Amino acid sequence: MRKLGFLLIPLLSVVLAVSIQSSVRAAGRVQLEIVGDTRGASLSFQKWVRALGEAGVRNVRIRAAKASDEIGIETRGTESSPLYVVTGVLDSKDQVVLPGAKFKRGDARRLARWLDDLSKKGPPRQREPIGPFGMKKSQFDAVKKDLSTPVDFTTADVQRDKVVSNLIQRLTLPVSIQQQHVKLLTEDKVVEDLTGISIGTALACVLRPAGLCLVPRVSDGGMSYSVVDAKPNLHIWPIGWKPKKTGREVLPSMFEFLNVNIQGVSAQKALDAIAKRMDVPVLMDHNAMARHGLDPSKVIISLPRSRSTYGIVLRKILFQAGLKHELRVDEAGKPVLWVSSVKPM
Repeated sequence: MRKLGFLLIPLLSVVLAVSIQSSVRAAGRVQLEIVGDTRGASLSFQKWVRALGEAGVRNVRIRAAKASDEIGIETRGTESSPLYVVTGVLDSKDQVVLPGAKFKRGDARRLARWLDDLSKKGPPRQREPIGPFGMKKSQFDAVKKDLSTPVDFTTADVQRDKVVSNLIQRLTLPVSIQQQHVKLLTEDKVVEDLTGISIGTALACVLRPAGLCLVPRVSDGGMSYSVVDAKPNLHIWPIGWKPKKTGREVLPSMFEFLNVNIQGVSAQKALDAIAKRMDVPVLMDHNAMARHGLDPSKVIISLPRSRSTYGIVLRKILFQAGLKHELRVDEAGKPVLWVSSVKPM
């Protein structure tokens, strides 16, 4: 809260009836008190009374400020029927300053929406934080938990639409997918065996080569998923997540040493062997590889005799094939390697 630092002379007090007009029943009531230095401001106060009334605000008191006044929100009433008393100030620029917001007289309707939002959701500091996809933390956690179930069937060399169908059936929340998108998924088979990887990461991986993606949704009806066309700047469910822990904590085997001497084998064969030793699944960015004409199975690599860590060997193998790797984790925290082109998409 902020102290109001100016000389105050009590000259005006205007009180209107209590309520904020809204078609949605509010969780609580809101009382707005606008205070200011009333010397020469009577006309401005009257204009604000008129503007707020036209905007539908019926619970406002405009008065001269006191030395003890602070900009802020005070919660009164009961838990089942709270009353939020908002104190704001009318400043020298004829703006109403509220906690975290300023409004000109032409913004009266926006101010009314701010108050309505307060009545429904409570003070900003008491609200549940909004996380990815515009979800509350509890909602996002529920989605992530739903998508953290491990895949319990073989996916390699299985028709893409069948894999997606099986994954969707294992989810608790509903999934919407259009017929045209289902048709796209019938055109090829899944390359990787995603057994043991969380459904969220697996589903995102399987959808990507078809140009599709998974997007969680929040609506009045609850939470759900949509399978849609992947587009630039669209916030989509990712293929694995950046680890919160260090790489050594997530995948210790990446930092173990080994004797290296690789001659005359394909990058794909070397990648498979290293990944097997590290005991980590590899997910390939087929879209980027196709875009840049990369095929690790056709690139013959060589690494001279040396002693190095698995992580360094992996980087050198992939670089010779025009690829790079990134350590990610699925929804359950299991490590996965995401392999993509060194060139940007």
